[in-house]
Amino acid sequence: MARTQTERKAQTRAQLLAAAAELFARRGFHAVSSEAVAAAADRTTGALYAHFGGKDGLLYALLDEWERAAGRQMRDALNEASTHEDRVERLWSSFVEPADQLGADWMLLEHELWLFAARNDDAREVLASRFDLARRSMGAAFRRWAADDGRELGDGEARRLGALVLGLLMGLEMQRHIDLGAVPDATAAEGLHRLFAGSQQGPDPKTPRRRHADPDRSRPRH
Repeated sequence: MARTQTERKAQTRAQLLAAAAELFARRGFHAVSSEAVAAAADRTTGALYAHFGGKDGLLYALLDEWERAAGRQMRDALNEASTHEDRVERLWSSFVEPADQLGADWMLLEHELWLFAARNDDAREVLASRFDLARRSMGAAFRRWAADDGRELGDGEARRLGALVLGLLMGLEMQRHIDLGAVPDATAAEGLHRLFAGSQQGPDPKTPRRRHADPDRSRPRH
């Protein structure tokens, strides 16, 4: 049966996204032209512009697609966890072992967007919004976890914990991507456990606290 126009558009969009994912991850965003993406997808450059408005829009759309897929994967994994240990382990595994629809190089695209945003003000706003959403989403999840465990986690503390967890996940993934043996699963789980333990119990009493100037106080604490 003949495909409808909607189906043809959807297929064109999917082929352009798949081609962009492979080329951007393998060569880098700036090294790949719109023409190269269109040729790899067996489509015209005009089709690329019609669907995405250009190469920048293609990158944003690709990351949006992957972000939704990653969010679903992480949500499903965490919903299946029954203990705090399970949550931590699944949080890490869903981040470094993406589902098939994401592909093994999805984090490379995130890094490509970061590099692009560091040099482009419009992209900077897009990425800042994405990070803010990630921190909020993680913070909301952590507040639910705390409530399930009979504790209360304030909104500000949950957001800070979200920022720390996101930073740890991305930093560990960067090391692991270059050297698989550098970050064993047990090491990642240990780091996440320490973050969550700190949010529950405060600083480890065995660890000396480093003093910092407190701009809200004119006299030292006693």
